[in-house]
Formats: sequence, C-alpha cells, structure tokens
Amino acid sequence: MLHVDLDQFIAAVEVLRRPELAGKPLIVGGRGDPSERAVVSTASYEAREFGVGSGMPLRIAARKAPEALILPVDAEAYTAASEEVMAALRARPGATVQVLGWDEAFVGVETDDPEAYAHEVQRAVLDRTGLHCSVGIGDTLVRAKVATGFGKPAGVFRLTAANWLDVMGDRPVIELWGVGSKVSRRLAGHGIRTVSELAAADVGVLAGEFGPRMGPWYRQLGRGEGARVVDDTPWVARGHSRETTFQRDLTDPAEVQAALRELAARVLDDVAAEGRPVIGLSLKVRYAPFITKTYQRRIPESSDRDDVTARLLELARDRIEADRAIRLLGIRAEMTMPDDAREGHTPTRSGW
Repeated sequence: MLHVDLDQFIAAVEVLRRPELAGKPLIVGGRGDPSERAVVSTASYEAREFGVGSGMPLRIAARKAPEALILPVDAEAYTAASEEVMAALRARPGATVQVLGWDEAFVGVETDDPEAYAHEVQRAVLDRTGLHCSVGIGDTLVRAKVATGFGKPAGVFRLTAANWLDVMGDRPVIELWGVGSKVSRRLAGHGIRTVSELAAADVGVLAGEFGPRMGPWYRQLGRGEGARVVDDTPWVARGHSRETTFQRDLTDPAEVQAALRELAARVLDDVAAEGRPVIGLSLKVRYAPFITKTYQRRIPESSDRDDVTARLLELARDRIEADRAIRLLGIRAEMTMPDDAREGHTPTRSGW
C-alpha cells in the first residue's frame, strides 16, 4: 500500500496559478493580511527556511520572513486541484484509493515492484496536475504514512516490518502518526520517549494511562502495526464545525451571543445538507490572550434549527467564563451516523 502526499500542496497550487512565484518564500493564510488575527495554512519550502510553519500566527510569520509574499486562502482552488489529483490516482490500473484530505490519500495495489509503481503514480499526478508528490510504501497503513516523510520532497521511501525499528526505533514518539505533544508528554511520564520504547512498553501500563482500547493501540502504533487494507468507502462526516477569530476581542455578552448565532447558522446549513439530526454540541472558546477551552454536551436527537441553537446558547451561558475577553469562538455539531443504532447510541466526541 502507498501513501501519496502532495508536496507543499497549497503553496504549489498558488505557484501553478502564478509561475513567477516559483522559488520565492510564499505564505498562505487567512485573508492574506498579516495585521489580522489568522494563522499560516501553508508555507513554501523557501518560507520554511525562515522558520515559518503551519499554524503560526500570520503576524509572526511576516516578521520571520519579511520578504515573503502572503496570499489569502482560496479553498475552491485547492478543492479543484485536489479532485484532479484524486482522479489521477483512481485512473491507475487496479488502484483502490482512500482519500484522507485535500493533499493526501492511500493507494492499495497489487504489484511486484512497488517502487516502480510509486514513480508511475508521481508521473501521473505531475502530468495531469503539474503538482509534485511524495510516496510512502508500507505493509501497513501506518508504515506507509510514516514512510512518506522520509521521501519528501518528491521522493519514494519504503517502511516494512523488516526495517521499521531500524529506521524509527531511536526517534521520538511524537514522530508517529497519531501521537501529538500531549500524548508524548504522558508517555514520557512513564519513561517512554522513543518508538522502540513504546513498541516494548507494558500493555498494562499503557492501558492504565490511556484506557483499555487506546493503551494497546499506542503500543501497536509503536510497532508500526495496524490496518493492512485500503478502504475506498466514501467518507461520511460525523460532524460539522465552524470557527471565527475576531479582529477585536469580544467583551459584550450581546456580541458573543450574536457571534454564536451566526456560527450556528453556518454549521446548521452544513448539517441540513447531510440530512441527519444533531446529537451533540461542542463549543470552543479562546480567551485572551491565548487560552483555549472546549465544552461539550450531548443533546436529545434534533433536526430543529431553533432547538439546536437554543441548546447551544444554553451551553454558552453555562460554560463561558464571565468577564473574560474572547478572541475566538467555534462550534461543532455531532450528527447521527448512517449505521448508528437508533436507541442508546453514544456520540463520538471529536473536537477540532
């Protein structure tokens, strides 16, 4: 199985539209204005050399790379480019394609020479879209995903059971797909800092820290094990979310309520297009200067916009801390899934 990842995808799409930008430091984020409260969506390799990275506030990115051109996000252009990439992958003979996002997908195929096939995939994507991609080859989805990082940019790399620990064993656990800073800190609390240490960790210790399901899963991840089948079943959203960073902190409760109503209307428009009722709400609040909290609540199954909005405002009244300035608000609505049992099911509480 292969993991195909487009190199600096958003920046590369912008360069395709404006070839004169090739080789120059390029930052894409927000409305392209470093004075606004927005973050970097992507940075070209040239901008990354200045220390600019995704998620960084635009104003900081502008200071790090003063010569960089900052462009606004154009989601429609990136969606269109992504669709062309996925079409190129699906056109490969015998390929099963599992889309992960705008710029990445798994490809399952039977071949005696996966490296040659990977190079064919790269040429097919480049010929159709003008975009370069890196390809990871693995005998599990986890290994294929991790392998891609060693192939960047525009390269091919293979990770299997035979070389997994040789390549990954001494690396920090945060380099694993699915391990972030919080999990890595919790693992470090048990003396687990490297991939090889995680692979050999006591399941009981991990289960005690992360629970009976996630604990063993983290050890499996440390060994590079997991799913071996690429699933092309169309992805179904469990929820929809929207968030807004305000250019001026909100302090008036009436302004906060108006902002919540506006966000709720946008989220519920997305939900209505799915045709499934809401079963849970999440409220994300970023207080000034930069403290983020998320509040969640399960609600009775409802497709009534007014009812869901009222329950959201009730959650906000109960949980938002009074007299604290707010710089960001976000809302997520969880929906029933097509295969959910009609009685007694519990929503999955995924956040941002």
